[in-house]
Amino acid sequence: MCGIVGICDLGGARRAEEATLRQMLGMIRHRGPEQFGIYLDDSVGLGNARLSIVDLSTGQQPISNEDGTLWIVFNGEIFNHPELREELERRGHRYATNCDTETVLHAYEEYGPDCLSRFNGQFAIAIWDTRNRSLFMARDRLGVRPIFYTIRDGALIFGSEIKAILAAPGVGAAADPVALDQIFTVWSPLSPRSFFRGIKEVPAGHWMLVKEGRITVKPYWELRFPDEGCFAPRSRQSYAEEFRELLIDATRLRLRADVPVGAYLSGGLDSSTITAIIRNFTSNPLETFSISFADPAFDESGYQSRMAQALGTDHHVVHATHADIGRVFPEVVWHTETPIMRTSPAPMFLLSGLVREKGFKVVLTGEGADEFLAGYDIFKEAKIRRLWAARPDSEVRPGLFNKIYPWLADLSRGNYVKSFFGMGLAETDAPDYSHQIRWRTTARAKRFFSDELQQTLREGQQHLMPGLPGGFAGWDPLHQAQYLEISVFLSQYLLSSQSDRVAMGHSVEGRFPFLDYRVVEFCNHLPPALKLRGLTEKHLLKEVSREWLPADITDRPKQPFRAPIHRAFFNDTPADYLEELLSPAALKASGFFKPQAVGQLVAKLKQGLALSETDDMALAGIISTQLVDRQFISSFKLSPPLGGTDPVKVVRGHETSHGVLA
Repeated sequence: MCGIVGICDLGGARRAEEATLRQMLGMIRHRGPEQFGIYLDDSVGLGNARLSIVDLSTGQQPISNEDGTLWIVFNGEIFNHPELREELERRGHRYATNCDTETVLHAYEEYGPDCLSRFNGQFAIAIWDTRNRSLFMARDRLGVRPIFYTIRDGALIFGSEIKAILAAPGVGAAADPVALDQIFTVWSPLSPRSFFRGIKEVPAGHWMLVKEGRITVKPYWELRFPDEGCFAPRSRQSYAEEFRELLIDATRLRLRADVPVGAYLSGGLDSSTITAIIRNFTSNPLETFSISFADPAFDESGYQSRMAQALGTDHHVVHATHADIGRVFPEVVWHTETPIMRTSPAPMFLLSGLVREKGFKVVLTGEGADEFLAGYDIFKEAKIRRLWAARPDSEVRPGLFNKIYPWLADLSRGNYVKSFFGMGLAETDAPDYSHQIRWRTTARAKRFFSDELQQTLREGQQHLMPGLPGGFAGWDPLHQAQYLEISVFLSQYLLSSQSDRVAMGHSVEGRFPFLDYRVVEFCNHLPPALKLRGLTEKHLLKEVSREWLPADITDRPKQPFRAPIHRAFFNDTPADYLEELLSPAALKASGFFKPQAVGQLVAKLKQGLALSETDDMALAGIISTQLVDRQFISSFKLSPPLGGTDPVKVVRGHETSHGVLA
């Protein structure tokens, strides 16, 4: 795993400076602290910060093809690279290394952009073609690995993280009000937006070509589901057998590394299944890692210990107190580079710190199972609402919410279910029917927006729904809900703020067997009842996992991963940054929120009064937005650039007497 940066002159008459690339790489040293590489010629500068996982001895970037006409910097892993290498060598390609980066380069040389469909992996790619003076960039299908870009002064500037882009001369940060509006509705900016005006991401499953000053962006993979009712006539056993073999192979592939590989163990079905596969089908030594919470409402340590004992793993635990979460939150926001409506990334940051402390660079996790196998309550909620909408006078059907939310005391109040879950009940043809309640609940936090921000948003165009693919209306309602959850929550929030960014903050790579594209496409074509059977989530996974897991793990209800919010900031030892950050002066200076409204929220907390879920989310959103403003907009600070003691490989290509792009 690595980080990449670059500058490409769009006019063909200027070049990047080595000092600039050293500064950009210095900003993302945490993504790859072991080796660095720079390629420079008269039109482009590329940089790489390497975390050595495959081919530790000869994989330093940048890497070229045989005649030096193509140069690559690469962030990610291609898990099927040995098989692709055999194919490419048979076609005449000669290798200088044993790393997957070189396989990406030769595959692009052989197949062009079509090479992307052959990769089973997670990646962000930048390839410079010296013959036609073009820059090719691409991201993996679901956006596991990030890549951002902007255009300034006739140059395209890109990086794995936005802070690297901001380190280039002439680039400054300004908030995008529409992006903030989106975050306070759907939890993240909608691709290709970032939180910063004029800085975009290459969307997941897309490639981008920069040539002759023009930028072309195209998809090479799309999230698709079959038309409603169009499913193969197969037995449940047949589906289970294929799923079992796919999941075992996806896990085996992700154990390919030249360093030890660990696993996260949450105590839930998904991570327990992956860990059990490692134990039962490989000879890899197995060390597992998990989080325990001081707050029993969020703690799953009992189940984690149960699984670690059952599998006989060498198990490590990081204990997260309320104060711990508040203490690391500014560092977490520095890595997420966006406001967040949850504190959940903070314990994940603490966990990756434990992984690194124990000497591991790679962990396998269970991300993706809930999205692709309908594990979240939001899918059950939508199913109940549709059932209720068919008989709106029923007294029994709304009572089903007690089965999925037995801990919610408000459900016992007669009018609560109808007023909360019944809003928009009859709008079953709405494309966002499944997510209306969640997005409406989150959007209530926008009452804290300043008058100026609200006026700006009223005057502009609102973009609060993701783009929908052709054929969406013909999909099963569960699949429509899954599409929204995957394209927005998974790709834009979970894999970014709660996964890549906080893991790479400690130089740790996450790998996700459930996100193997073969597993994804198999799950997308499952009949809905094999995912959500009645109100039982992940039905097929539970059937397959019974072979490996104790029944109390397989059959336990889904507990979503959450972390305390207001108690993380307002406790016996509150973080010292809060009072100044939430002061009227600081709020007025940033201009995002109403000082008086925020002050009332803080006063409520100091009095020990309970907060609603919306207020909790609002607090996380306000604090993180204020931190983003301070860290990236009002007081951006450069990290030290690469220095003389850093292991830097510098390659200089064809140069002319043109001017300099600094």
